[in-house]
Amino acid sequence: MNAFSFQNNNLYAESLPVSDLINSYGSPLYIYSKSQIEFNWNLFKKSVGGHPHLICYAVKANSNLAVLNILANLGSGFDIVSLGELKRVIAAGGDPRKCVFSGVAKSEYSIRKALEYGIYCFNVESEDELDRIELVASTMNMSAPISIRVNPNVDANTHPYIATGLSENKFGVGADIALSMYKKANISDYLEVCGLDYHIGSQITDVSPFLEALDRALELIDKLKSENILIKHLDIGGGVGVSYDQEKTINIQDYLNSVTTKVDNMKILVEPGRSIVADAGIFVTKVEYLKQNEIKSFAIVDGAMNDLIRPSLYESFHQAVLIDDNAKGITDTWDIVGPVCETADFLAKDRKLTLEKGDYIAIMTAGAYGFVLSSNYNSRPRVPEIMVCGKSHTLVRKRETIESLFENETFYIDETNK
Repeated sequence: MNAFSFQNNNLYAESLPVSDLINSYGSPLYIYSKSQIEFNWNLFKKSVGGHPHLICYAVKANSNLAVLNILANLGSGFDIVSLGELKRVIAAGGDPRKCVFSGVAKSEYSIRKALEYGIYCFNVESEDELDRIELVASTMNMSAPISIRVNPNVDANTHPYIATGLSENKFGVGADIALSMYKKANISDYLEVCGLDYHIGSQITDVSPFLEALDRALELIDKLKSENILIKHLDIGGGVGVSYDQEKTINIQDYLNSVTTKVDNMKILVEPGRSIVADAGIFVTKVEYLKQNEIKSFAIVDGAMNDLIRPSLYESFHQAVLIDDNAKGITDTWDIVGPVCETADFLAKDRKLTLEKGDYIAIMTAGAYGFVLSSNYNSRPRVPEIMVCGKSHTLVRKRETIESLFENETFYIDETNK
């Protein structure tokens, strides 16, 4: 499905004109589609079929409570990387028993709380972390469920900032270290070996790195079996890429069919994030000024890199379309730039559009790593988030006020001068 489409030259979010949402909530803003989120999650569910599995949505992609609640109601599990994300999941109605706790720097406190909540398992990223989990579990007289995150040293052919499966990356451990960690965990009274985990990166559009990593994981599982260490589940991570510019990406059903045919009856965990929410969201911004010189034309908008940092951070491409596609104004090749005082503040570059002041532009496929990476740089309030379903719409996060940005600050008082 395509939740965002043009009808009579006007962009719609499901059955609602985006212009109506702008009239209700202002600009800039994020708009999400409930139906698209459900469709994307169910595609993973259908693709795994009757094979034992748990789909764990990667909360870091979009952690709005409304998004998490939609997924919880579908029966989703969750991949979390902080105690804050775990508490968000619980607040949204998610089941902690369906949560896997990833991340390289788990604190003693977060480990303790996760054990109290009864999470499904920890994805362990280092030898020191395994020791810490064991120590915390021993003080609680509990057995902590663990899965070792193995770094398969597979090149995902993605942006270096979102590649996680190479030896040079901070994530996971090599196969030899993992083997020794499994041996240690297997004899511990306070650790329960549950699974093996890998995750090689994000925005991957070629299935071959996934299958190469799978084969290396299965080799290690066979080696563990020879040591009488039985793996109950295989966590294949996430990372399935989405189409930002009509590029070809992975067929999810074919990919997961390839996985399930290789793993016999072992339970599969999948951690999709971007592929669930990216095309379920757009970012809307208003053209405030048009500025042209002898070499460049700039459309200066009210949205900025603090609202959507992906283009500045990753040089990522998002389609930019007019809300009202009736051509008016000046036709040129524009850089769409924001008000933040940085040259890197742009949302799109070199886009041929017909623009005039007051137009609204939608930055497409912005539902993942959009709002969650936003900030208050330049003392800019973060924008609202809207959820639509059919002809209904709900404000799922209020626009911040300027005053709220410094309500937790105070003046320095020099006590020495009293």
